[in-house]
Amino acid sequence: MTSFEQRIKVSEIFGPTIQGEGVVIGRPTVFVRTGGCDYRCVWCDSLHAVDNDYRQNWKPMHAREILDQVKSLTGNKPIMITLSGGNPAIQPFEELLALGKVEGFTFAMETQGSVCKPWFGDLDVLVLSPKPPSSEMVFDARQLAACVKAGETAGNTVLKFVVFDDLDLEFAQEVAASHPHLPIYLQPGNHTPPPAEDENAQIDLEGINQRMLWLIDKVNQTHWYTATVLPQLHVMLWGNQRGV
Repeated sequence: MTSFEQRIKVSEIFGPTIQGEGVVIGRPTVFVRTGGCDYRCVWCDSLHAVDNDYRQNWKPMHAREILDQVKSLTGNKPIMITLSGGNPAIQPFEELLALGKVEGFTFAMETQGSVCKPWFGDLDVLVLSPKPPSSEMVFDARQLAACVKAGETAGNTVLKFVVFDDLDLEFAQEVAASHPHLPIYLQPGNHTPPPAEDENAQIDLEGINQRMLWLIDKVNQTHWYTATVLPQLHVMLWGNQRGV
């Protein structure tokens, strides 16, 4: 394999900030956001890391370059590195994981479970977030199962679902029932994402809060007491602003 093929397409590296959602919400982290995705969800809030129109802004970087940039942000102190996208699972992260762990870094990644890689098991936190019907993407249960299996040796593997409506909630419950050993995290959908080129557009926080109240009621009405309902903390604090 050539050196170029081993490079990781990076959309942006930023932090330290906090993880805004899911199992490690509130945890200090540096984000390594990759470019490229095999999905195109209709409500995607990260088009700058998904749409090929932005590919000229994605920088091919070697693992050591990425780790050195993270260290420059943290003053050489180890931190949790969050791999996101786009779909970070399509990138070659084996070397970055190996280098980072030697120096005390931990790694979390969120992916939709559409692409499976052997290195999933080297992650400290693997968040599998299958996309619900509102995304207008096709769900592949077999691929998700393969991702769950690949992450068996990860420190912590969880399922996370974005929920916009009743169909999304039913989807989440059906998928979760197929993987009863995995913790479940639910979050209300950000239903008014701004275009990637207008990151400061106003977010309808009241609408998102109302959706979360509805989601809490639904979870309790259906006695889904093993699910954890959380907001997107970063959206509450910063809207869809990039780099925070």
